[in-house]
Formats: sequence, C-alpha cells, structure tokens
Amino acid sequence: MRHKGGRSLNTGAALQFVRHNIFTASSGSRRLEGVPQVLILLTSKKSRDDVTGPAVALKDLEIVSIGVGVGDANFRELEIISFQPGFTFQVSELSELPSIHPQFVALLKRLSKDTEEEGAVAPVTHGIPDLVGKNSNLDMSMLNTRNIPYSFSLEQLDTVSSKRDIVFLLDGSDDSRNGLPAIREFIRRMANELDIDGDNVRVAVVQYSDDAAEYFHLKAHKTKRAVIYAVRSLRHKGGRPRNTGAALQYVRDNVFTASSGSRHLEGVPQILFLLIGGESSDDVTAAASDLKRLGVLSFAIGMKNVRQEELQSIAYSSRFIFNLPVFGELLSIQPEILAFVQKLCFSGPFSLNIVFLLDGSDDSRSGFPAMCGFVQRLVENLNVGENKDRVSVVQYSRTPEAHFLLNTYPEKQSVLGSIRSLQHKGGRPLNTGAALQYVKDNVFTASSGSRSQEGIPQILILLSGGKSQDDVGSAAAALKQDRIVPFSIGTRNSDILELQMIAHIPSYALSVPRFDDLESIQQQLLSFVKRVPRQPRVYQPTVVGKE
Repeated sequence: MRHKGGRSLNTGAALQFVRHNIFTASSGSRRLEGVPQVLILLTSKKSRDDVTGPAVALKDLEIVSIGVGVGDANFRELEIISFQPGFTFQVSELSELPSIHPQFVALLKRLSKDTEEEGAVAPVTHGIPDLVGKNSNLDMSMLNTRNIPYSFSLEQLDTVSSKRDIVFLLDGSDDSRNGLPAIREFIRRMANELDIDGDNVRVAVVQYSDDAAEYFHLKAHKTKRAVIYAVRSLRHKGGRPRNTGAALQYVRDNVFTASSGSRHLEGVPQILFLLIGGESSDDVTAAASDLKRLGVLSFAIGMKNVRQEELQSIAYSSRFIFNLPVFGELLSIQPEILAFVQKLCFSGPFSLNIVFLLDGSDDSRSGFPAMCGFVQRLVENLNVGENKDRVSVVQYSRTPEAHFLLNTYPEKQSVLGSIRSLQHKGGRPLNTGAALQYVKDNVFTASSGSRSQEGIPQILILLSGGKSQDDVGSAAAALKQDRIVPFSIGTRNSDILELQMIAHIPSYALSVPRFDDLESIQQQLLSFVKRVPRQPRVYQPTVVGKE
C-alpha cells in the first residue's frame, strides 16, 4: 500500500464513498446474508467537509463504525461518526496504536460474539442485520445483556463486581491553594481502602484551572503503594480562571478512554469525583451531558462559593452532590463516599420499563391499526412480568390519556389483550410537547410502576404522524434530564428535526413513509433498545449531600 497524499481531508465524502461503493454486494459485502459490517476509521485531523449526513446513513444500514483518532483528530467528530458513544479510541501518535489493541480486539469480539456461537447467521429485516443472533424471538432480558459496551455480561449478573475506574478531577486554581493538603489526604484515604493491587480498581488524577493537566492516568499505577506515593507528591497547579466545563470535557475526551486505561467497553463502572472550590468561569452543561451519555457517574463536591445549580448540572444524580464549607471537611464525608462507591453495582436480572406514546389525532386514524400491530409485535419480543419487563401505553392528540400504566398488568397476555382492544382517540391539534411532559410526570413515576431507582432503564417509544402544534424542546430535555431514553418514530408528514430533538440521540429518530411500513424498522429499533445501558444501583443507599 502506498501513501495517497493530498491536502484537504474530506472524511464525509470518504464515508459516503465506502457506503455506496464498498459495503455493496458487488464489492463483496455480505450484509444481506446477515454478516456484521464494521468500518474502522483512522484519522489524524478534523474533516474539511460535513460528516454528519454520511455517518447517519451508515448507521441506518447498521454499519458499525469505530473511530480511531491520532494526534489532532477532533474527538467530537469521531463521536458523531462512531456507531455509538464509546466506539471511539484516541492516541497521541501513530506509535501508540498498539496500546489500544487489546481493547479494540475485545470490542470486535463483542460485536461478533453472537454470530460466532453455533455458526449462527443473523437474520435480515429491511436489509439490516440483527447483531443479536439468529433467534429473533429471544427474550429482551437476553437482548439487553449481549454485546452491550456499558453493561455486564450474563456471567456477571449474579455477582457484584468490584471493578471500578475512578478519576479525581481537582480544582487547582489559585483560590483552592489552601485546600490542597485536605484534598491529598482525601484521595489517599480513598485509595488506601480500594482494591487497587488486584487491578480491580484503577485511579487517575487530573488537576485544572484555566486548562486541565493529567497528573496520572488510569493505567499509570498498578499498586496501591504507587498510587498513594503519587498522590502525596501532588503539587498545586495554580492559575486563573477556573474553567470547570473545559476540564470536564478534557476528562471525557482524554481520560475516560481505552488508551488511558478506561475499561468502559468491558462494562466497568466509570466514576468521576469533581472537587471544586468556586463557580466555573465557563459553561459546564454540555460537557456534563457528554459524561452522562457515556455513563460516567459524576460526584460533585463543592465548597460554599459554588452555585448549587452548577453542581446539579454536573452530578449524575442529586444524591451525588455534596456541599461543604471548606476543603478541610472532606475527611468527614470520606467514609460515606467510600461506602457508597463500594456498594454501587449493576447486578440483578436485566429488565426494562417501556412506555409507548401513540399519536391518536384525527390525522393518524387510518394508520392506527398498524401502530397497534407494531406495538403488539414489540411486546411479543419482551419478557413481560412484574419483576421483568413492564409496559405502558399512552395515546394523545390535544391531550394525553394513559390506557394502562407500567404496573397495571403483570402478565404479557394481559398487556397484549389490552393493546388489541385499543380504540383510536381522535382530536386536534397534535400536542406532542404536552404528551411528553405527561408521561414524565405521570407514567415514569414510582406510583405508576417505574423502577428508575433500581437502575432499570426507562425507555419511551414515540410514534407520531405529524408535526407537533406545541413546543417539544423543554419536555424532551426534562425527559433526558431524568435519564429517560426517548426513541421517536415518524412518518413522511413528521418533522425530522423535531424527532431528533425528542430522541435521546439523533440516530434514535427513525422514519417510515407510512405507519403501514413500521414493520420494516422493527429489528432496527430492537437493536437500538438492546444497547440502552443499565443505570447503577446502590445497596442500602444512605448517602445524602451535606449542607
């Protein structure tokens, strides 16, 4: 192979080229035989052209894109191209590529595991290979524990894993100088109690002020003694201003990565402790959201000068927020935090809470039977039960109406019977925003059968045949803030930008010409749903933020 040469790097055009010319039967692609299609992109800088459209087109064909960035490659661009968050690797220079080889091979093996078992060949629906395996009637409890980068394998479900990747992000600005001794002692005590010697727990330390500096990464020290020695020699960084947003993005892009020792692709919990002495000078919202989407459990420990709203934006949960008067008080909460971290687990049978939100307006009348049939077929693939998968159906037009809640029917046949008896609601206008708010406030609640506090994924599947007459932005954001994962399915009369705004990520927005064509995307939707990660649970959670 010879180097091509040239100046402009047009990654978007290259992605489009492989889609139209390489992943084709005439070029040897076996996509139509159900063989998984994997694209590995190696790039060293930002593309000169747009990559979003070609990347989405590849995902629509279930081509699994893995992005490998070298040097000046743009991480956000790699994440757009990659099949899902976490399918991205980054190294400083080409000579470091061998360092990611084990994690890379592990990911490829995960993707092909099911098709390798018993010589299985994945079925094809609408030209899309189902990576789950040859049996399209597998229980959803199986679908959600196989080939998931952020979940545990079936063999681990009956045990509480002690593996953790923990990153301490420290405020090193001028204002925090006096707090460094307490910060060092806090980390030392944590490290002393964690199982570092057996490589169950990996620790990294990053300090920041106007910019972030990695003191040591997750695979730097293999023993407890080495970690403690490094922490004791930690010196204050200094500098102004305090850019917490940039620091959060730094750990997202450079520390919680396979090349730095992160094991998130193996399902190991990723934990971030932010210790901050004052308000950030830059915006933290986008970076905090990126961390949450990756599944990082962020603890926000702030001193008296930090805005509560900022801590809430950063923390994974309101229970992960601590307010202290001074850094010296860190040692008083260290035992509680340690106990909390040790009790985090992802164990237990995998189950789901799924709410179907159906367009019942006048314009959807002719398509309503097809909608109900689609919901029926999806439910038939679920492992419905009181302690398994739970289902709810809500219909809306001008106002929403719950036909049954998550805890109404404990058996699959009862759920299917209720779906078969659904009557079209009718009415105008189509207020999707109000309906989204309704399911958040009235269906995804403990009293209605939601089990979010148990770490069970909360999934919303919206079927809409037109553009909403009210605003959907605030309600969609509120759903995501509560870690509800929306999927949006529209027809040719729907607004694709509106569907993407509602969906958890743009690729979770699907479209068909008519409701009669819903069956064509059934396997694609199931393959997306199976990737939704479990949220963490805590045994005997007793930790609360201190004022």
